[in-house]
Amino acid sequence: MSQQQLDEETPLLPPLQQKKARTPLPWRQFSIILFLQVAEPLSSQVIAPFAPQLIRDIGITNGDETSVGYYVGLMYSLFFAAQALTVLHWSRISDHIGRKPVILTGLLGISISMCCFCLSTTFPGLVLSRALSGALNGNVGVMKSMMVDITDSTNLAQAYAYMPLAWSTGGTVGPLIGGLLSRPVDQFPNVFGNSQFLKTYPYFLACAVPATFSALAWIVTFLFLRETVPTRVTVGRFLRGKYHEDTTHGHETPTGSSDSLSTEDTARSTNGDDAKPLPLRSLLIPRVIIAAGNYAALSLLDIAFRDVQPLFFATPLEFGGLGLDPPQIGNILAIYGVINGLFQIFFFADLHDRFGSKIIYSTAMAAGIPTVITFPILNAVARVQGLSFMVWAIVGLQLALSMILNLAYSCIFIYIAAASPNPASFGATSGIAQLGVSIVRAIGPRIRYNPDHAWMIYYYMIALVCIGIFASLFLPRQVMEE
Repeated sequence: MSQQQLDEETPLLPPLQQKKARTPLPWRQFSIILFLQVAEPLSSQVIAPFAPQLIRDIGITNGDETSVGYYVGLMYSLFFAAQALTVLHWSRISDHIGRKPVILTGLLGISISMCCFCLSTTFPGLVLSRALSGALNGNVGVMKSMMVDITDSTNLAQAYAYMPLAWSTGGTVGPLIGGLLSRPVDQFPNVFGNSQFLKTYPYFLACAVPATFSALAWIVTFLFLRETVPTRVTVGRFLRGKYHEDTTHGHETPTGSSDSLSTEDTARSTNGDDAKPLPLRSLLIPRVIIAAGNYAALSLLDIAFRDVQPLFFATPLEFGGLGLDPPQIGNILAIYGVINGLFQIFFFADLHDRFGSKIIYSTAMAAGIPTVITFPILNAVARVQGLSFMVWAIVGLQLALSMILNLAYSCIFIYIAAASPNPASFGATSGIAQLGVSIVRAIGPRIRYNPDHAWMIYYYMIALVCIGIFASLFLPRQVMEE
């Protein structure tokens, strides 16, 4: 099918009369990709436990505790702002020179930026190191594209079901490392009490772990990860602007049977215009914009919920929360991370095969309404009964509903993959979607839980759910089905 025959509603792959059996995942390459995905949440979440104290230590607030949250939020926002400026470019570049060079650059960027972060003693130094991490790290979109490269429509849902496991692992282990290894001279005086270096740089050990992990991941990528882009050019020719010539000559196809593109997929990707990455203007079509818009709406709701939930748990009962202590909150979030990852792995693919992306995504977004409503119900019950069995049961219900909400992520990733006009533009399409999410995370309002105006926060979150439900109406019922 030529590019001229495509319109916005044309499916990327034509449906067949009978459902095909699920293709086994190429586990060797797939497990490497999952391992590499741990690097980003590990490096981003390791600073969460000590970020407020770090801001106090460098003296930027001059003792004003009310400004600590502002500077912490600014530090996070600048990371996503830098990522928004570069993520689309990295994703598009990966369509031309291959996924592997971009992933290697991103992992090196994470490792270097974490070293710079832990050695920074001024706020500008912290900001520059976080901005460096965001600017050099285009892996978040490229790895999703690589997962599409090594799968087909029969096992793509199964592959995306494993993504929460990698993110949950990094998101759970990161804060534990940050809390355990920050200020080691104070926490372990018998071991590190004589280290002048750790007294000067008290957060070096905590940041050294994700920096070392990223360096290890770089080695694993260099030695074992196989390239999945069948038609690519050298970095030198790309920089000289001659990649348009190269995409019409010669094809480099990944080797290996179970860990490379299938014969059918390779033939399709090297057939005519499908072998060429399309220019950006050709990607800004309705189905790409709709998928990217839904991804941004889902991310904005998720940011709001992740901001409010721990603050609600920590707020005293009389002020509208539950009054839980940090260990209880940490245990709840850690248990949720593990169960959510397992739930996605064991149930998403089968649910997707039975109901399809549209029904699951719409149901997941609708689950956001009862998820938000459980907040005031929890406080009302706790005021009467204290931290009773009923309260913990409602907490469990809220976590179960949020697991259903998280099903939407795997669905929207499938929509983004299917929205690409041709297989050679998976990276750029994923980059467009990730650009919208980075912008939302950079400029989106960070919710501050105010007990006096808690109902306004709940109304705001319900409005976000309604926006997400409305946006989901534009998603096509048929996705990428063979």
